[in-house]
This record gives sequence, structure tokens and C-alpha cells, in this order.
Amino acid sequence: MFRKRPTDDGDELLARLGSLTAQARERAELQRSRVELALALQRGMLPRDLPAAPGFRLAVQYAPACYGLNVGGDWYDAFTMPDGRIGLSIGDVQGHNIEATAFMGQVRVGLRALASVTGEPGELLARTNELLLSLGSDLFATCTFMRLDPATGILESARAGHVPCVWATADGRSGVAEDEGGPPLGVQGGTDYPVTRYRLTQGGVFVLLTDGVVEGPTLNVEEGLDQVVRLAGSAAVAGMDAAALAAEVIKGAERVGHEDDAAVLVVRHDGRAGPDAPGVEP
Repeated sequence: MFRKRPTDDGDELLARLGSLTAQARERAELQRSRVELALALQRGMLPRDLPAAPGFRLAVQYAPACYGLNVGGDWYDAFTMPDGRIGLSIGDVQGHNIEATAFMGQVRVGLRALASVTGEPGELLARTNELLLSLGSDLFATCTFMRLDPATGILESARAGHVPCVWATADGRSGVAEDEGGPPLGVQGGTDYPVTRYRLTQGGVFVLLTDGVVEGPTLNVEEGLDQVVRLAGSAAVAGMDAAALAAEVIKGAERVGHEDDAAVLVVRHDGRAGPDAPGVEP
């Protein structure tokens, strides 16, 4: 004789599991919405157009993180300064959320605004650092700022805790830019940022990037920089244009499965400026 079983512990467990699953789905949808908002904010804060200068080509590439539901605060920027020179910046804000994205916007706008007061890269980073400290945020940012003089090909660079740039010459020499640098922006007051000068001449390239380009689950920063150095050297010898080089650098980051946002800004000298010798000279 069979009897109808009442609701038992198994039924209650299934009900609880169903409730937890629904809650997890709601949290995932909320997080996904936050990521979509952060991405929209980030893309809206990045420049739509790049400045043009005779003999020089600029190109950028950006790829969001490949893993998880995080979004970082990577940015790039390029603009014409009041004296006609070109300001170039690239950086990364600590954190992976909407707050990091909003802070990124503050850093980028702060750099642009202060560039109308001083174009000297070291002083510009120092003033931006003090501005960020005055905001009282717990976040900080790494950054490289360069000032390019199209008339001479001179690049003046200052770095705030950021991954170094990569250079290459038309004859195939390439390497990592060796500059002293200083601490990230928004960490400590009264900081000086040394300036290193280079001369970018015909066929030479500079590659500014964020750590998402050169670091991943199977790749450390040194190995990633070595890959970009080899790629930049080959591209310079082949005469590859700036846009193609930027695309190839980003493809390399995507192949290793970067966990962070990745941004690349390439400067290439296609014409003639200043003395005749080709390449990049410290």
C-alpha cells in the first residue's frame, strides 16, 4: 500500500536553492549593469579625435578586460597644447569599478586643464598630483605624460609610477625607455617628477601602453614588454603605420588573455623634423 509523502527536507532544500539561485542571478545582472555603465562612462570620457601634426601619426587602441565583470580606469589622451606642441598621456587608475572610471575622468580632465597653465611634463604631473590629493579620494593613478614638439621631434617625458614606454628605430633598434619616474599620482604631496628627453626622427616610433597590454595570467610585465619591444622593432623596419602597429600590440595582449583593460597609444614619425638622423635618440 502506497502513501502520499508530505513535503520533506529535500523539498525545502530545493526551495532554498531556488531562492539562492534567483538572488545570485539578480546580483549578477546588477553587476553586469554596473559594468556596462562603467564602460559607457569610460568610452565617453576618452577622446574621439586625435590631433594631427605634419610628419607625425598618432594611433590608439583600447580593449576591455577579458575576464570577469570588472572594468578598470585605463585612459589615453592626445591634444594640442597652447604653444602648438602635442600633449600625450596614458594611465591607469587603481580599482575596477565605477568609482575608478569616474576618477579616471578627473585625472584626464585635470591634466588637460593644467596643461594650459604649464606644459612642462614634470611640473604638470606634480600639479596634477596635488590636485588629486586635494580631492581627498582613496584612489590613485599611474600615468605617463609626454610633450611632443613636431618642429624638432623632441619628446619630453615624465612618468608617475606607470609602466615604461617602448621605442624603436627605422634601422631595427628597439628597447624600453629608461627614465627615472616618480610615484603614482594621489599618493604623497610635494613629489617631483623628473623629465627625460628623446628625439623622435624619421621612421621612429614610441609606444605608450598600460599594464593590461603587457601583463596577464601567463605573462609577467618584463616578458610582456619584451614582446612589445620585438614587435615595435619589426614594425619600424617594415615601415608599418601607427594604426597597424597599435592594432598588433593589442592583439598580442588579447592572445595572452589580459585580465585588465588594455590601452595603447602609438606615435610614429613619418616625415622629417629637426636633424636628419633616423630613429629615437635619448
